[in-house]
Amino acid sequence: MDSTESLSHSRWECKYHVIFIPKCRRKTLYEKLRPHLGEVFRKLAEQKESRILEGHLLADHVHMLISIPPKYAVSQVIGFIKGKSAIHLARVYGERKRNFVGQHFWARGFFVSTVGRDEATVRDYIRNQEKEDQRLEQMLPW
Repeated sequence: MDSTESLSHSRWECKYHVIFIPKCRRKTLYEKLRPHLGEVFRKLAEQKESRILEGHLLADHVHMLISIPPKYAVSQVIGFIKGKSAIHLARVYGERKRNFVGQHFWARGFFVSTVGRDEATVRDYIRNQEKEDQRLEQMLPW
């Protein structure tokens, strides 16, 4: 369990595979901005105490493996990353010089899948947990 992280009263390992696309799959605009997105995504994830462990910006969509603390909802973090990155891209690389809040760069929604321990390992852990608890109780001095 050396890959787990901790909060003040919990240990956790919450990893998610997330995929989202630019609105209408805007390939031409997206291709120009791709080199800048990786760093933007990492900085935004850090603001929500999350880490992007792996990421790949394909021609028309984004794949990322992200670690999100259990105190945040996945939709909250991904919504934050998509929204703030769209505003950042519009302000920095947009041609018009006005406030770009409300611009729509990313399509609504996303795909998310949990990435966790091997199912067989979890099933074995659940089956043997009672035996392990009994073993630990026998070791107590009282």
